[in-house]
Amino acid sequence: MTLLRTTPTILLGMTSDSIIERLLAGMLRGVSPAEQTSWGRSLPVLAADLADAGLGQVEMLLEYQLPLTSQRADVVLCGTHPRTGAVSYVVVELKQWSAARSFEGSVELVDVPGMPGGPKQHPVRQVEGYCAYLADFLRTLEHQPDALAGLAYLHNATDPAATADLRRYPVSTTGRLFTGADRGALVSFLQTRLAPGPGRDAADQLLGSAVAPSKQLLKVAADEVREREQFRLVGNQQLAVDLVRHAVEQSRRSNTKRAIVVTGGPGSGKSVVALSLLGDLARKGRTVLHATGSRSFTQTLRKVAGHRNPRVKAMFKYFNQFMTAEENDLDVLILDEAHRIRQTSVDRYTKAALRTDRLQVDELIAAARVPVFLLDEHQVVRPGEMGSLEQITRYAQHVGIDVEHVHLGEQFRCGGSEEYLLWVQRLLGLTDDAPSAWAPDPQFAVTVADGPEELEHLLRTQLDAGCSARMSAGYCWPWSDPQPDGTLVPDVQVGGWARPWNLKGDRRIGNAPPSALWATDDGGFDQVGCVYTAQGFEYDWSGVILGPDLVWRDGAFTTIREANRDPDMRSRTKVPEPQFDRLVRHVYKVLLTRGMVGTVLFSTDLETQEALHELVPR
Repeated sequence: MTLLRTTPTILLGMTSDSIIERLLAGMLRGVSPAEQTSWGRSLPVLAADLADAGLGQVEMLLEYQLPLTSQRADVVLCGTHPRTGAVSYVVVELKQWSAARSFEGSVELVDVPGMPGGPKQHPVRQVEGYCAYLADFLRTLEHQPDALAGLAYLHNATDPAATADLRRYPVSTTGRLFTGADRGALVSFLQTRLAPGPGRDAADQLLGSAVAPSKQLLKVAADEVREREQFRLVGNQQLAVDLVRHAVEQSRRSNTKRAIVVTGGPGSGKSVVALSLLGDLARKGRTVLHATGSRSFTQTLRKVAGHRNPRVKAMFKYFNQFMTAEENDLDVLILDEAHRIRQTSVDRYTKAALRTDRLQVDELIAAARVPVFLLDEHQVVRPGEMGSLEQITRYAQHVGIDVEHVHLGEQFRCGGSEEYLLWVQRLLGLTDDAPSAWAPDPQFAVTVADGPEELEHLLRTQLDAGCSARMSAGYCWPWSDPQPDGTLVPDVQVGGWARPWNLKGDRRIGNAPPSALWATDDGGFDQVGCVYTAQGFEYDWSGVILGPDLVWRDGAFTTIREANRDPDMRSRTKVPEPQFDRLVRHVYKVLLTRGMVGTVLFSTDLETQEALHELVPR
């Protein structure tokens, strides 16, 4: 959780180059030259100030990683409180800025002269966020409200006028600002929070703390994730929620453990169940987190459920963030989109100490007394994804855990048309029944466009009428980075029609939203989405371009590997032909079941297009 643990006295005996070398040794990703320079210049300054304050023996945790996140605080100082003798921690955000001013009058945003990238977060707001996160998630701090303090230190800012704007931000115990002109005040403040003497025990407590959401955070989440109209539960949705509630209370009374698996097709309400559980359990003060394997889905949930309180966003995690979780520290772990569980959580960024053969499903089951898996087995679209009812049940029973299963038969997408979902499954060869012609259903509209231009026109007409609409396609075209001027490359080309894919990154470019928000934010209609940005979402009208990797031959669909451009599908060794065939069919099943009101189809293959016209009468 920290790249380097040391003391001010030891740090002052190191050269800048050796400090950088020690920190780089613990990094798995590349570190920019600017960040390395910052280490070499800022850390010795802070160490000297601590030594002058008589605090040369406190512990310094450098580049401390906040639990369950990739965020890192520059320094956490660990010691004892000079007045109470209790553990005391000071989170420090170091900035090399010599000047900064308010950005367009904002208290929370600042503009740093000469620094590219637009406005920055006020450094005090930044460190306050770190402190709030630690208070929310570290059990060792749960009953020690005065254990944390935070400060931002602009040690190069020696002219008070150059940072005067920053003083508008409110002062708090976890958020104070010091500059190079305030060095005396900084020393005095540190002496009020840390006593002379070793900080080893305090550092051990922090680094060894159990990680779980606090009761304070749960109260905030209960206020935020409250009952809304879309959370009204019916049928087996309510059954699933009641079963989980019961399992939670049973596990608390009898010190037992049980897994719940909730299965259902697209639009059956799995995520409604998940968010209802999150709100309900939070209101009851139970320790609960939500996790998915989808970046787009998690980012959107963070935005929607935590839009008024950033602390709530921290309750939405990813499957691979539980490698070091304490066993049964949570009452409930809600695992949405569990079909995206992978063999292991290890990837190229995983630290060597954590590289084991431990199964990801084992990590997730171990993390909570009641792990809840919500999944659709026909939405496995990537090599390595392995979440299924059979696999989860088999493993849970192998480790001695009872499993309860609820199937959500209801349909709340595709106009509530069960027939459309069955038609799609038959069409794609995902059932034993042969494909059949679409019988018009008043609940859901299906049409075939004569070209991509018509597909876009039909969807835009619905968009202009106030409906939501998106275009998506199979991964059959290259995917370019934006050009230097910020314009997107129109990679998806069909004849004379061309549109760009959705963005790859996390920042809006022009009218195009970040990739994770393509399905929900304004501007997404002008790009073509792929399965990784569409999965988990819904919109009124869905336009789907069937690429040349799925074509109609001899009365059924067949897959063409050479036409697929997905890098994850490239290796024939890692993804043998039967698996490739199944995954491509799953991809199109996901794309074809995003619509709430209707779907518009078009194929780039002439024979397939003719078959679609026969299957879907005008």
